[in-house]
Amino acid sequence: MAVTKPKLVVVGNGMVGHHFIEQLCGLGLNKQFDVHVFGEEPRPAYDRVQLSKYFETGSAEPLMLTSAQDYADWGITLHLNSQVTNIDTATKTLVTAAGDEYQYDRLVLSTGSFPFVPPIQGNDRAQCLVYRTIEDLEAIQASAANSKVGVVVGGGLLGLEAANAMKQLGVKTHVVEFAPQLMPVQLNDKAGELLCSKIEELGVSVHTSKATTAIIDGESALHRMTFNDDTFLETDMIVFSAGIRPQDALARVAGINIGERGGIQIDNYCLTSAPDVYAIGECALWEQKIFGLVAPGYQMARVAASHIASAVSDVKPSAFVGADMSTKLKLLGVDVAAIGASRGFDNAQFVELSDNQTGIYKKLWLDESGQFLKGAVLVGDNSDYNRLLDLYLSQDEIAGSAVELLLAGAESEADLKDTSIVCSCHQVTKGDIVEAVKAGNHKMAEIKSCTRAASGCGGCAPLVQKIIDQTLQAEGLDFNAGICAHFDHDRQALYHLCQVEGIEDFDTLITKHGKPSEQGHTYGCDICKPAAASIFASLKNHYVLNQDKGHVQLQDTNDAFLGNIQKDGTYSIVPRVAGGEITPAKLIAMGEIAQEYDLYTKITGGQRIDMFGAKLSELPEIWKKLIDAGFETGHAYGKSLRTVKSCVGSTWCRYGVQDSVGLAIDLENRYKGLRSPHKLKFAVSGCTRECAEAQSKDIGIIASDKGWNLFVAGNGGMRPRHGDLFATDLTTEELYLYIDRILMFYVKTADKLQRTSTWMDSLEGGLAYLQSVVIDDALGLNAELEQQMNEVVAAYQCEWKTSLEQPEYLARFNEFINPDAAPESDDSGYQRIRDQRFPAIKDAGAGNIAIRDITDEQSTTNSEEVVA
Repeated sequence: MAVTKPKLVVVGNGMVGHHFIEQLCGLGLNKQFDVHVFGEEPRPAYDRVQLSKYFETGSAEPLMLTSAQDYADWGITLHLNSQVTNIDTATKTLVTAAGDEYQYDRLVLSTGSFPFVPPIQGNDRAQCLVYRTIEDLEAIQASAANSKVGVVVGGGLLGLEAANAMKQLGVKTHVVEFAPQLMPVQLNDKAGELLCSKIEELGVSVHTSKATTAIIDGESALHRMTFNDDTFLETDMIVFSAGIRPQDALARVAGINIGERGGIQIDNYCLTSAPDVYAIGECALWEQKIFGLVAPGYQMARVAASHIASAVSDVKPSAFVGADMSTKLKLLGVDVAAIGASRGFDNAQFVELSDNQTGIYKKLWLDESGQFLKGAVLVGDNSDYNRLLDLYLSQDEIAGSAVELLLAGAESEADLKDTSIVCSCHQVTKGDIVEAVKAGNHKMAEIKSCTRAASGCGGCAPLVQKIIDQTLQAEGLDFNAGICAHFDHDRQALYHLCQVEGIEDFDTLITKHGKPSEQGHTYGCDICKPAAASIFASLKNHYVLNQDKGHVQLQDTNDAFLGNIQKDGTYSIVPRVAGGEITPAKLIAMGEIAQEYDLYTKITGGQRIDMFGAKLSELPEIWKKLIDAGFETGHAYGKSLRTVKSCVGSTWCRYGVQDSVGLAIDLENRYKGLRSPHKLKFAVSGCTRECAEAQSKDIGIIASDKGWNLFVAGNGGMRPRHGDLFATDLTTEELYLYIDRILMFYVKTADKLQRTSTWMDSLEGGLAYLQSVVIDDALGLNAELEQQMNEVVAAYQCEWKTSLEQPEYLARFNEFINPDAAPESDDSGYQRIRDQRFPAIKDAGAGNIAIRDITDEQSTTNSEEVVA
């Protein structure tokens, strides 16, 4: 007679419920129990943390964590599209919406949470949606197809993710937040303010301190949202993402104890008030706390599984004693991180860094003694998150001054302790990963499988890959030196593949040469996408915002709007002034345009005129007027040729021996369309007095009475470097040939975002090697390099002129639903600059780097000129 197994039932098949099943199988409990899993949705568990990726592919497949076949292989019965409506804890019976009854011996509730929709008039109107499930995403996608403007209600983590999704769908996006700042739970006011400015720079409008009173019929759109301050906003679609509430309705029906504000009460073993009933994840209330992140839910799943195992074996159960809510993420491309008491606490000391110029804000909260880290908030740069998190979790005493923690930058992963937590979702340490690599698991997929690192939210994947690489290197084994986690190839190899195979779009490149994810899909990141965009532009000089080839989705923020975003969210406009030569008529035209749009103007070090303070919606009309006046884009926003600086040369100067102005104009007009790994600057001096400072440029040219002397790989970046003398007494024809070859060889071989100076230093053989390639044709490449440059030159177009001819592109510049309702500003561009120059008049520190250390009451500032 067959022995009947005890029945274990799990209600809920989300990320936490699925993790519980994985733990169950790991402990062999799927062999000892008859396991049934009930999920309300039509598909097995998927990754809710990465929901916005759905809009990159239009498919749920990349999000899937498992399959029905996996459950069948594990001997587990999976019931999809099956809602449990009632539980009788006395008879240990549950009932589904279809009327089916099931017995259980042990029951795990992993019902998660549901989106909170504020109780306001009109919240049930058509096109009022939520952001929680794949079905929700499908509804959002369908609504976006017929919408020009969308609003996300809620400026927390999920709200900003929803805004990112809406923006990806091409809808003009607004975020409405009740609190005075974004992410009010995790960030303090300054961090929230900086995050707001960065998000608005990306074209998303943010409205804080807004309480919606009603949603009614709109005049220019489907809806009108009215606010308690008598303002309104008109929109075609609304997505509510104003927080979550624990899904505890089933437990309420069953008479299981519920917290005063909701949530199923659990003890340290995740047991509820009902016998043999557990609750895990966002539905569970532990010591009056609901944990809204996946990592604590995973911890609960492990605790519940171990407690069940302890009843049938000698396994000692673990206990749930709370969870660290620290988090690191990227919201609409902006780095954000919060650790511990990220908003501070009474009697705390703090160290604060505010760098408005580069858009970075960091604040560390210390205990009363100033010796222990208790919390941190990072916006704009979270590269030192792992180091700070480790210091917070270990509670080691801070060595030296706390200020040094803000200035140290990202610590090498090799310097992390073996006990440092790398993957907080699964509590995987660096030592766990190192041990797994040494045991023969050399690939990311293998590390995910054996340690679970990077298989939760995925935020630690880059760090995990670096630890893998460094461990392999320390063991003397080959390791992947790819451009990012999505490619095993560096930039040089990708360039070669695109050139040889004629690849002109990212989908083809990543499909043929990218590293697939576990589900067979991968869609790139903020490293490989812009690098690929640069390669495509360098090879063919196609329009960088081309929709058909998907180039527009690859660009970084500046290239996406063909303008440099400034710290106040406005844009700078930099027309090309080749060689610094400009006519009086063009000067007048520029002055009139700057005056009309109230722009701050400045002569740059590259001998052209920057105009600051343009609103996003003003860019097309300003550029239309500039182009009508004979100007073209100066590519100040791109990794490309910026300027060719010149002295007046033999045209006017009594010392000049060559026409430096004429050559500078010709050089700029030839190379102005070239996209490269980093920005390029030239200069031409008409004699050895060197008034154009040519030796500090990527390409520097100095006239002699015998021709031109060519200098290469100088620049004034983070490591200023004089150029190397490459060749002397060149004819103009020889000069152009050498520059063609040098630039295309640089484009072909440099790493991503590598200036010519560091590229030269990285070349094995240095200057002598480059001379052999360019002058002696040691690699037999010269004909090819010259042909490539000629193709780029022939394909040049003014990107703004092309854009103005495409209405579908210009639609992206609409900041307001009703342009007439755009707010007026009392401050002119000059007033804004005066406010920055005289901080006593305005807030201190605008435009500066400010470090505040309350532990020793010292403050330092470092003021730097804002440059494009």
